[in-house]
Amino acid sequence: QVQLVESGGGSVQAGGSLRLSCAASGAAFYVYGTLHVGWFRQTPGKEREGVAAIFPVGAMTSYADSVKGRFTISQDSTKRTTYLEMNNLKPADSAMYYCAASVGRVSAPGRSDTFHYWGQGTQVTVSS
Repeated sequence: QVQLVESGGGSVQAGGSLRLSCAASGAAFYVYGTLHVGWFRQTPGKEREGVAAIFPVGAMTSYADSVKGRFTISQDSTKRTTYLEMNNLKPADSAMYYCAASVGRVSAPGRSDTFHYWGQGTQVTVSS
């Protein structure tokens, strides 16, 4: 069982930056290097949207077109913490951001139904 806890959300003005963190726990140490980890976001009344994902084997990353060039996903050396560096934030980026994970590489990292474990979310609000 993998537990995920997000942190780092907050309120910023447009053009600002935030770094979200996702801390994983509850698994054997060797599992963390096999987790495909994704960041998703959701606003009321809308479907959960894939933002970025990372698979540590081969350092494979993927991004939604809407965040390419502005957001960067990365991990610490233990692979237990995954970060989402968000720069040049826009009001459209305002949402609840969720961290998700699955053991092994997922085939569609942009789809929420491909991830098994989820965190509780952290709110990001960008004002104009």
